Amino acid sequence: MAAAPAPPQAPPKPTWDPRRPQPPFPWLRPTIRIRLTLLYGGMFLIAGILLLSIIYLLAAQAINTGNQPLFKIVSFQELKISSDSCPAINTTKLPLSDFKDAIAHCMDQQRQAALDDLLSRSLLALLGLAVIAFAFGYAMAGRVLSPLGRITRTARQVAGSDLSRRIELDGPDDELKELADTFDDMLERLQRAFTAQQRFVGNASHELRTPLAINRTLLEVHLSDPNAPVELQQLGKTLLATNERSEQLVEGLLLLARSDNQIVERKPVDLAEVATQAVDQVHGEAESKGVKIRGERKPAVVQGNGVLLERIALNLVQNAVRYNVAEDGWVEVGTEVEHGQAVLTVSNTGPVVPAYEVDNLFEPFRRLRTERTGSDKGVGLGLSIVRSVARAHGGHVVAQPREGGGLVMRVTLPV
Repeated sequence: MAAAPAPPQAPPKPTWDPRRPQPPFPWLRPTIRIRLTLLYGGMFLIAGILLLSIIYLLAAQAINTGNQPLFKIVSFQELKISSDSCPAINTTKLPLSDFKDAIAHCMDQQRQAALDDLLSRSLLALLGLAVIAFAFGYAMAGRVLSPLGRITRTARQVAGSDLSRRIELDGPDDELKELADTFDDMLERLQRAFTAQQRFVGNASHELRTPLAINRTLLEVHLSDPNAPVELQQLGKTLLATNERSEQLVEGLLLLARSDNQIVERKPVDLAEVATQAVDQVHGEAESKGVKIRGERKPAVVQGNGVLLERIALNLVQNAVRYNVAEDGWVEVGTEVEHGQAVLTVSNTGPVVPAYEVDNLFEPFRRLRTERTGSDKGVGLGLSIVRSVARAHGGHVVAQPREGGGLVMRVTLPV
């Protein structure tokens, strides 16, 4: 009799702890608070020592000035006295009491002059030290906070979808290094997530397009048979239209997923050329609906992806043609550079659009007065793709209702 198999062993526990190891003496960690305390405390101590030294020198000079003799005896026999700082005692016929009073008054004046000179020079020294302290403090604060500038520059580069950038901050193990390391870890996870998303979009593109393309081919082959019954041909046309609608939906969803990210590789693209190509593609549909396309398209070169920008113009012009009036309708397509930004404007005649429903038009699968798409005018992703592509290029799109019906769509992109 065979022995019973041994139960499976539990997997070993991971020995790696994702948490940061705690230092043996956390209070010895050179944190920003301790460094700033030492820096500004040392600056205050140095400034105090310099100020005391200057005041000491000035006080010594003031005392020396205050102790200068008030008078000198020119002739001892005739007791002639001369004084530049106390002219009142220069006369020889001066009573003793008046002489003493004049000497006391001159001493008070000389002491007050020395104190005034000490005060004025001390104020000048304090002002000079304040200027030096502010300049030195500004330089030291910039040096201490320079890692924050590095983190900010990296964050701005990451905002342009350059997820490969890392801060890799060197220096003491303080709060700024901890912040930079945490930011690098977050970027690593984001990059893996976006890579997985791009891989999923590519796989979904292949897996969804292939069966739809096969269905379309089979339906077209069956419809090309002249001996097929009428009911079968009608069913084939219905299925072909449904398949085409599914293909449009898949293309729109994939394009919407791809355009949610910033554009990394940019090339010069003229919006006037892009708009003209979109008008040429919609020209046949506009003629069949009796809609005239007009407008002046001036050169407006931007940096971006030409295919996605062409999709913006094509979606806007198609919507303007399809959602129009039955007779005497028109669509105006214009491009220009305004206030340093390239502007694509598409306006049209059409049904009256309430102002409170304009924002809903940019939501996926949303239409005027309906939640889901239910007509043959599209799959309800056109304006969502327009907004997504505009944001990916650093721009924005604004819709405004026209008087009498229709919309004015303005796409603004940085030059």
